[in-house]
Amino acid sequence: MAITMIKGQVGLTGNSAIAYAMKQINPDVCAAYPITPSTQVVEEFSSYVADGKVDTEFITVESEHSAMSACIGASAAGARVMTATSSQGLALMWEMLYIASGMRLPIVLTDVNRALSAPINIHCDHSDSMGARDSGWIQIYSETVQEAYDNLFQAVRIAENEKVLLPVMVCLDGFITSHAIENISLIVDDDIKQFIGEYKAQHPLLDTDHPVTYGAMTLPDTYIEFKRQQSEAIARAKDVVSEIGKEFGNRFGREYGLMEKYKLDDAEAAIVILSSAAGTTKVAVDELRKAGKKVGILRPRLFRPFPFEEIAGALKNVKAVAVLDRADSMSGFGGPLFNEIRSALYELEKRPKVVSRIFGLGGRDYMVKDAVQVFDELLGIFKTGKIETLMKYITL
Repeated sequence: MAITMIKGQVGLTGNSAIAYAMKQINPDVCAAYPITPSTQVVEEFSSYVADGKVDTEFITVESEHSAMSACIGASAAGARVMTATSSQGLALMWEMLYIASGMRLPIVLTDVNRALSAPINIHCDHSDSMGARDSGWIQIYSETVQEAYDNLFQAVRIAENEKVLLPVMVCLDGFITSHAIENISLIVDDDIKQFIGEYKAQHPLLDTDHPVTYGAMTLPDTYIEFKRQQSEAIARAKDVVSEIGKEFGNRFGREYGLMEKYKLDDAEAAIVILSSAAGTTKVAVDELRKAGKKVGILRPRLFRPFPFEEIAGALKNVKAVAVLDRADSMSGFGGPLFNEIRSALYELEKRPKVVSRIFGLGGRDYMVKDAVQVFDELLGIFKTGKIETLMKYITL
């Protein structure tokens, strides 16, 4: 695909931006199986391979399970490895996701968020990545095409950091971000090469002078030690994400942290929300601010590891909070993000009132009016101090 720059910017869909970022990264191996709405990522990147624009070994496989299996084998051998998937594809990788993280392999996967069946639905919600939230993968959520593009470069650095050595999942909303065209600023190829550096595998299987074993049988006397080390590594990733986000900002002028706070400093009511829906919510905030209502947004960018201390600090002065989940944990007690946020606030001496709202499942539109209604409800909770409904669905 030809990229035509206009005044330093180019119009790209989210999928095209991811494929182009992969071209600039030039991974050693990409094993993938196409699935809507991430198919375009694989299609366009395979064209770069076919045209000789990258050195990547592109492996066509018979399923997503096989795709992740091939990624694991290539990464263990010492290759820099990337892939992309969505929904049922991520679900079919389930077994292998745990193996990739347990083996401490720095694979980077783009997940174009799509609802899980049944019933069959090809549109956006976060049930796929949220279902994998405890698989040991670092998870970064993107609001815009620009952020998705930038996040992929940072994901490579995060995954390969010697303090981390874990796989990273970069998430963007299916169709909403993946197929929408946005003007973004591309980074020069040489600058990307300098930023990500040359990959040096820590313990490659193909280094026959220093033989290692991956995935060996362990018994109760050792298994828990492996898991403790893995847990400590993902906890360390939080600071690495911040450091790399700052370095990216210093180099390229777009700094990324653990979260984004929008008009939150003096807010009495706040919505916590992931990915593209934050943009819609910002419009609602701007409208309500004009009417003199103190409202704001917290948009977590990093979900795994969960930055609980920083989130509690950001929300400690807010009086009422609604956590909007584009997935239901099916616990009967709110969405997955809600449960994490509520737990993070538990240690505060003065905690805000917190409610769970499930929205936008299967691609249902989330409109400015929906956000305004949630804020109005929160301002009522702020005034009365009472929650009438802890968890409910909206956008019905």
